[in-house]
Amino acid sequence: MISGQMQKCRNLLISKGLMTQNVVISSKCFLHNGPDSIEELLDRHVVKKKQSVDDDDEEELLNRQRLTSNRREALHLYRDIQRATRFFMWPDSRGVLWRDVLRENARKEFEEARFEKDPEIVTRLIIGGRDAVQSALEKLAEKQRQQIEKEQKSGGNHR
Repeated sequence: MISGQMQKCRNLLISKGLMTQNVVISSKCFLHNGPDSIEELLDRHVVKKKQSVDDDDEEELLNRQRLTSNRREALHLYRDIQRATRFFMWPDSRGVLWRDVLRENARKEFEEARFEKDPEIVTRLIIGGRDAVQSALEKLAEKQRQQIEKEQKSGGNHR
């Protein structure tokens, strides 16, 4: 019995005159003394995942590197928040400066996420924090522009 692909190859070779019809094609070891079975083919060409002590150590090392990288990113974000809050110098309804309120809230959120080990969750938190800082600074800049325009308009009317 010849498989479909082997039959196509045989017919092609016969049509090109490279082979006669009387040649018997073995279904085993057809090309380059290849594998005798699908299992042998898979054994030769598929990389097997070995679960050994070395793999566990490598995975732990990768997780530590990710955590170290995330720790650096978190520290960078925290410092950016501290720098950004310098611009919030007006008091809230209780008389506390917004700068202090924002810093206290940032500290509380960082403390809550301090022992998070999942790198994906940490990354999401960092991205969310970056977006929040960027959004707050953009809103602050827009309000300041509006305030300047308002002052310029009112200053121009008095002249």
